[in-house]
Amino acid sequence: MCYGKKHFRFLWVSVLVFSLTLVGCSKDEILEQYNNIVQSAGNTALTSDFSLKGNRAYGEDCYTGTYTADYKDFSKTEYLFGGTSIERENGKDISVSCDLEITEGTAQVFWVSGSDDPMILLEATGSYSETITLPEGGNYIGVIGNNFTGYLEMNIE
Repeated sequence: MCYGKKHFRFLWVSVLVFSLTLVGCSKDEILEQYNNIVQSAGNTALTSDFSLKGNRAYGEDCYTGTYTADYKDFSKTEYLFGGTSIERENGKDISVSCDLEITEGTAQVFWVSGSDDPMILLEATGSYSETITLPEGGNYIGVIGNNFTGYLEMNIE
């Protein structure tokens, strides 16, 4: 048998097996499974706990929690909270509050949604508190430092 026929047969069997797994599933169940897969993939974009400069504790999901960090000469980007979700179980609104103290260099606390440019929430010593409505898709909150020495405390509910 030639390569083309083998490839076509494999593709056909794969489609058949996938279709059989969906038999008996409602549209909502199929969408929920798809959302779970998309959300799991989105969590991989978050900076790992091992690589973080501070301590992060997740709340109900990867979109919420607390983070505190002391930075010294930090020049990287950390993605602290967020993910990709078509329909977040806990609703679209999150309350973000953070305190940033910059003693040297520069730092920006940001929110990035989808392919949009990041929105700067805070980039000077001070406090930020706001409720954000997350659109569907990828949403991440993080910090960018450029020779940043200082402190960040964040709480998202």
